[in-house]
Amino acid sequence: MFQISEKEIKARLQFDNPWWEDSQIDPRFDQMPHRHYFESFFELVSDRSINRAIVLMGPRRVGKTVMIYHAIKKLIGQGIVPHHILYLSLETPLYTDLRLDQLLTFFSELYEHTRQSNLIVFFDEVQYLKNWEVHLKSLVDSYPQYRFVVTGSAAAALRLKSQESGAGRFSDFLLPPLTFAEYLSFIDREDELVIQQNNQYVATNITELNQEFINYLNFGGYPEAVLSPTVQGSSSRFIKSDIIDKVLLRDLPSLYGISDIQELNRLFTTLAYNTGNEVSLDNLSKSSGVGKTTLKRYIEYLEAAFLVRRIYRIDDSAKRFQRATSFKVYLTNPSMRAALFGYVDENSAATGALAETAIFSQWFHSADISQLHYARWKSGEVDLVALDQLDQKPWWCVEIKWSDRVVQDHQEIAGLIKFAKDHHFSEPQLVTTKTITHQFPVQGIEIRFKPSAEQVYTLGKNIVLGLQKNQQELTGSHQGMNLVKPDS
Repeated sequence: MFQISEKEIKARLQFDNPWWEDSQIDPRFDQMPHRHYFESFFELVSDRSINRAIVLMGPRRVGKTVMIYHAIKKLIGQGIVPHHILYLSLETPLYTDLRLDQLLTFFSELYEHTRQSNLIVFFDEVQYLKNWEVHLKSLVDSYPQYRFVVTGSAAAALRLKSQESGAGRFSDFLLPPLTFAEYLSFIDREDELVIQQNNQYVATNITELNQEFINYLNFGGYPEAVLSPTVQGSSSRFIKSDIIDKVLLRDLPSLYGISDIQELNRLFTTLAYNTGNEVSLDNLSKSSGVGKTTLKRYIEYLEAAFLVRRIYRIDDSAKRFQRATSFKVYLTNPSMRAALFGYVDENSAATGALAETAIFSQWFHSADISQLHYARWKSGEVDLVALDQLDQKPWWCVEIKWSDRVVQDHQEIAGLIKFAKDHHFSEPQLVTTKTITHQFPVQGIEIRFKPSAEQVYTLGKNIVLGLQKNQQELTGSHQGMNLVKPDS
């Protein structure tokens, strides 16, 4: 049996790092726009004051690899010697069964690097390496002059291992699907459709903004789909085949040893169809024939792959339920539902739930997401409630509608009014609409009506601005929450 030679491995390293020859990255990546998260990420990469590896995590096809290439270009532009930068993807078959330190040794031998060299090393798709966190921690300790950056698509799994084995050695950076603000930027319509007035983001033309919002719901979460008319024409094939199926059929079975793939696939399809709605383990178990213990494990896997996110229920007194058998489930990006069940327009029955999913999904990079719940009791409900991190008391709530009827028919927000009264909210509470902007008191509670598309833009924009200010995830304090508070 033939063995892969050292010469072949070094040749592949040179092939994967073309800037060693001409100081240029691949033109395909060079031409792609930067994610709004890039500057925050690059500050972590270039900051050598703390000896930590960066774990860049996020779902498939959101631009992690492209962002690495953009970072490499900027590093070279700032004077970093090109052959001091190593990139390799652990999906490459040639690197199978090689340890990180072995790959690093091959690189060092090519250019006679020493432990004192100031190297920057990028390991892409690190989850395919068994016990990657142990190897990476060892490298961080053994090569304090080197800067290590790794990426992976199994976000929760990577974060868990990062926290368990890399405490004090790793810094996590989460890259979510495109925010609505990024989508508008990618199609060069951000400045045209949204302006800032009195610290508020306002649509210049709500009809056109809503048209782009519908496009965002259908394919707007993934850079390749946004930038390619061909992909947009078959977005269901692209998103389902290249993103969903690869995760369900390959990533999760290989990471967790799942044998019944169809069972997992049926569960995800059910959850995707019900995005933005409450589901229960009992009903899921009855409809699927799968035991509740297995269902819990599968849902954890889907969250680990960054496909869905759960939030939990509180009652009208803001108390949590000790046995959380019911929860709301959200897709991490609404376009996954359209890929599975067909294109939606502004009048589709599913658009309201997808608008709620889009609003929730803007929070995915923020630490504040752990403070979000929904309230439901015998006579009412509220779509989203934020609990204070310290005292666990509610301090704002939001009702999400894809309709202007709610401005006149206040019965649709009776739950929000009761909740706000019971908890003595003094500031205006948010209700989203389709097109109307307005503010007035309803039964003594000041209500601010704002189009859903404007709100989705505002959240995504403010969270990124907060990251650029703080260089790390938001703290979850009131100061941090103000960056993404619904009426900000």
